[in-house]
Amino acid sequence: MDPEWNDSQPIYRQIRDRVVAMILDGVLKEGDPLPSVRSVSADSRVNPLTVLKAYQQLVDDGLVEKRRGLGMFINAGARDLLLTGEREKFLSEQWPEIHATIQRLGLAEQLLGRAAKVKGEG
Repeated sequence: MDPEWNDSQPIYRQIRDRVVAMILDGVLKEGDPLPSVRSVSADSRVNPLTVLKAYQQLVDDGLVEKRRGLGMFINAGARDLLLTGEREKFLSEQWPEIHATIQRLGLAEQLLGRAAKVKGEG
């Protein structure tokens, strides 16, 4: 994991979001182990408790399970659960602003034309 952090949110949240992105991108799949708290802590140069807090959020969200003595593993259905949640989050938080910008700039027809062109190429 990249050790560069931004100041807009807590580091534990950024670690959690990076793991979420890895699950969505297919880098981490169902049943895969998470990198150890120690290795993430050392690679990222953050306190192990910070990593543990991020991992605990993943457990609380039902994405990861703890296996005593073995570590933490991606739950079955984690990607589908994330996709549902992330789609809803996008539609409720980001889409209204994006839609307003599209309307303000008069881009609706141009974007539809580009989407059709891209779809035709695929």
